[in-house]
Amino acid sequence: MQDALERLRAVALDLRWTWSHQADALWQRLDAATWERTRNPWALLQGLPHDRLAQVIAEPGFADELDRLERERAAYAQDRGWYGRLPDGPRLERVAYFCMEFGLGEALPLYAGGLGILAGDYLKAASDMGLPAVGVGLLYQQGYFRQTIDADGWQHEAYPYNDPGSLPITPVTAPAGGWLRVTVELPGRQLLLRVWQACVGRVTLYLLDSNDPLNTPADRGITGELYGGSQEMRLLQEIVLGIGGWRALEAMRLPVDVCHLNEGHAAFAVLERARSYAVRREVPFWEAWWATRPGNVFTTHTAVASAFDTYEPALILRYLPYCHAAACALDVTCKQILDLGRADPANPHEPFNLAYLALRGSGATNAVSALHAQVSRELFHTLFPRWPAAETPVGHVTNGVHVPSWDSAAADRLWERAVGKWRWREAAQTMEEGILRVGDRDLWALRAAGRRDLVDYTRRRLVWQLSQRGAPANEVEQARRVFDPGTLTLGFARRFTEYKRPNLLLHDPERLCRLLTNAERPVQLVVAGKAHPKDAAGKWLVRKWLQLVHEHPEARAHVVFLEDYDIALAQSLVCGVDAWINTPRRPWEACGTSGMKVLVNGGLNVSVLDGWWNEAYEPAVGWAVGDGASPAAAAHEVNPASDALDAEQLYRLLETEIVPAFYQRDADGIPRAWVARVRASMARLVPRFSTNRMLREYVERLYHPGKERFARRSAYDRTLVRELQAWQGDLARAWQGLRIGSVAFSPREGELVCAAQVFLGTILPEAVRVELFADATEPGASPVVVDLVRGQAIPDAEGGWLYRGIAPDGRAAEHYTLRVVPHHADALVPLENDCILWQR
Repeated sequence: MQDALERLRAVALDLRWTWSHQADALWQRLDAATWERTRNPWALLQGLPHDRLAQVIAEPGFADELDRLERERAAYAQDRGWYGRLPDGPRLERVAYFCMEFGLGEALPLYAGGLGILAGDYLKAASDMGLPAVGVGLLYQQGYFRQTIDADGWQHEAYPYNDPGSLPITPVTAPAGGWLRVTVELPGRQLLLRVWQACVGRVTLYLLDSNDPLNTPADRGITGELYGGSQEMRLLQEIVLGIGGWRALEAMRLPVDVCHLNEGHAAFAVLERARSYAVRREVPFWEAWWATRPGNVFTTHTAVASAFDTYEPALILRYLPYCHAAACALDVTCKQILDLGRADPANPHEPFNLAYLALRGSGATNAVSALHAQVSRELFHTLFPRWPAAETPVGHVTNGVHVPSWDSAAADRLWERAVGKWRWREAAQTMEEGILRVGDRDLWALRAAGRRDLVDYTRRRLVWQLSQRGAPANEVEQARRVFDPGTLTLGFARRFTEYKRPNLLLHDPERLCRLLTNAERPVQLVVAGKAHPKDAAGKWLVRKWLQLVHEHPEARAHVVFLEDYDIALAQSLVCGVDAWINTPRRPWEACGTSGMKVLVNGGLNVSVLDGWWNEAYEPAVGWAVGDGASPAAAAHEVNPASDALDAEQLYRLLETEIVPAFYQRDADGIPRAWVARVRASMARLVPRFSTNRMLREYVERLYHPGKERFARRSAYDRTLVRELQAWQGDLARAWQGLRIGSVAFSPREGELVCAAQVFLGTILPEAVRVELFADATEPGASPVVVDLVRGQAIPDAEGGWLYRGIAPDGRAAEHYTLRVVPHHADALVPLENDCILWQR
């Protein structure tokens, strides 16, 4: 029995069961009630009586099933994956993915919302695709809060304790034995951090924990609660994540090519990486900064400047160890460190911004959708004020979802028949042809099965929810019969905060109720979501949904608010809803991935043209609210008139297009137009908005180039990094002497030829580039930039040169402005040098 128990523990500690459900029947067999309630096989095994384990082990077929699981796990571990099968070329030794939260499953509740779910999906995709990556996060004694709703509709919060013994994690041991601990210097003391590990298939997630008996009681609470406590506690958590996390990787002797910061919370990692490099190589800090920066990637998820984490300078100076003895030893001043997090280094009172530090310390910064990139370039333009906003160095990699984590069993079988078994272990590729061959009857059967399962789940969860609240017996009994498996089912679930407009559907409650209760074409709606504990307005928005049912009893059978929105609830919702509603105030939604999760299950999207839907929408795949005309750089103002227009269009879409399309059936009982949209959505959008495509873009566009730049700058002869520092210094000293002379345009056979005089003074011509610049004519389009070619020297003028170039057709001469910008083949401009001279 002991051997079987150890084998079961190995399976339970591999979090691949959060997306590969091959062991579900085994856990159900061992303890059906615990499995149904917790979905945590590790906790299940911890509490399983020995006699029950012995009984199940002795049952026929158990040993064969366990053998099958072990063979399947071994085959998965040995598979090279997409990354391992790439043609010969650059290879990453390791990517370190830092994030404040990770949402892998309810068994490891270390997430608050979309950021954590994305991080969890990233690790799962890295495992499936064979990318050598590790995650770095924090082990919270209390995860994000659990939500309960009282009889009056008000949200309350509970904070259950995360007992490490019941979590599917194990301690990391030090090379010399014993529990691995890393230290971080704090005022007058050293903070000890224990390190845990979670196995995520072929990827490991490392979690830092300050709850060590050798720490002070206050310090033990640093990793006490996700996003909890004061500003000072938040800063300490971010120091632990960035500095402690990098030190943990070094203590485990895990070389890293690329350090990926998922949000600015982990920004201190770029400082620690440079500091460690400087000490190890015995070089100055700023040389280490230049060497390591290209190997860092920063992903920003923020759409408003007020959401960046900022701290008063005094608080930073109190805690950041670089501003004390360690910094002085590396010839780094406190002001220099603070300036890395400021837009205006001349302002000593400006708060320290972690997003600014992350951008300045990374070789590449990306937003999480194309529209969000436009917004982000405006947000970070303050760091490059003399450059056009369109050239602020922020690109984008649109988010995706880990499809196997979000598909139903029925959807998985359909995709396997249509496309193949290992489709989600490779890079995103066109799957359109396979899905297009699936018949209408099969697609409609998939939707019917998903809706039926969601209705069953909604009933069970609502009964439990009302029973916990002490609701009257008749209400509980009604909950057992709520909803109809044949009724159009809409889903709306997300964080309840004002900019997401979760109450847009409540703009006209009477109209909504008429829509829901139509006798011939009824609609049912599942709503879920949490408001932040300190967000009183968000809690009020939650309560308004509960009030709808009380004030309109006729809607009670058509609207259900399911409390405590979590991964388990989300998985049931996205598998079962016919249409997913999304109503953010454009352009405040950076990406939004909840709507992506319904795609694989045949659900359709009804959304504002924000985030990912701004890229995905076409009439054949879903419905759009609004026209997408609001500028991406809008001032993020609340506009009641705009809200009213969006609400009107949403009602009208539901009444005149969505509901009729669902109920318009042919002689076989199939809504052909609806199913056509389902097929188009699945075929065109699922691969495009999967983590497989997302990960491939990160590898090819950011990771491999970053690794190569880091390798060139880290060469032991130090030639390149010293050359870059000298180039920057030379330009800084001589830039004021640079001057643009005459600029003339002349037409020639349909072309526009530019001739310009530029006086470089002591600057070498190879150190700059002379360009023509014209603003883009369409929102979101790229500006026109034309390189001019250096010709002959201007006599009797120090550093004077003639430059010529041909501008593209279609733009007048007055559209163009001449400029001079820094240039070096290995430099990142304007990130590493933002000098610029414009023609006056």
